Amino acid sequence: MTISFSIFLPTGFGREFAHVTDPVEAFESVVRVARAADPLGYRTLWAPDHLVTIPPSQDFVFEAWSVVTALARETSRVRLGQLVTGNGYRNPALQAKLASTVDVISHGRLSFGIGSGWYEPDYVGYGYDFGTPGERLRKLGEAVQVMRAMWTEKEATFEGRHYRVRGAINQPKGVQAPHIPLMIAGGGEKVTLRLVAEYADACNMLESPEVLARKYAILRRHCDELGREYDSIRRTATTLCIIADTDEAARAQVPPGIEFAYPGDVGSYGLVGTFETVRERIAVYADAGVQELIVGFSDPTNVELVERFAAEFIN
Repeated sequence: MTISFSIFLPTGFGREFAHVTDPVEAFESVVRVARAADPLGYRTLWAPDHLVTIPPSQDFVFEAWSVVTALARETSRVRLGQLVTGNGYRNPALQAKLASTVDVISHGRLSFGIGSGWYEPDYVGYGYDFGTPGERLRKLGEAVQVMRAMWTEKEATFEGRHYRVRGAINQPKGVQAPHIPLMIAGGGEKVTLRLVAEYADACNMLESPEVLARKYAILRRHCDELGREYDSIRRTATTLCIIADTDEAARAQVPPGIEFAYPGDVGSYGLVGTFETVRERIAVYADAGVQELIVGFSDPTNVELVERFAAEFIN
């Protein structure tokens, strides 16, 4: 299976700008990565959507939709999206309008990623209701219906428990047809993957290849039950990339506490090792069914890493 590669951009959530004192320079370092990646064959630049760092600190964090909008005018080829929009941060009808506008600004290069949300300090700090996981998933299920209606119907009407729109007009709806592609992130087997099968054009999970293969089988079952073509859903996964002269040296660079993002021992399954080891692990992801591998570089503002990876694995 042919696999494409994308980049997980730094926006500050992982404290990438802990030692930067100039916010302009911090943002320009993201711009430099985007400009470098644009002609190199990467498929998408994905920006995380968070409001404060993990753990909370005074370090810079840039708002994801502002970042993506700015990068739409700094690039011309690569796709752009969020990994992923936190549903609880914005009204879904307005969110759909924002996405439509960014799709036009980017000349049809937006990939819309969304999830139920999980980082409580974002919610508490900014005054949003965090709720239970079940409540957040129910809100997500309603939100994606609102968004699809805003992108496809002349006037959108939806009456739910959490959200409602009445004759909402959204013009322009964007550039892409039949609508902006919608990606739902998360690996919950009963609810999230069911939502993917019912409403999404793509999915995203942060798991080992072994777990991904099992989750994809569950997604396929949901698709079969709903009469959905499984291969109409683009399968993406996110992984960590650390390349060194030896596997041992690469694994030694895995940051402590990275388990908050990558479950288990990411050094044993991520793109961690020599170029040869990384090539082997890419093949394992492909065998599991991954079509798009989103790469989080260990030094995420290092343009040379972006270029070296592309030269070795894309070009």
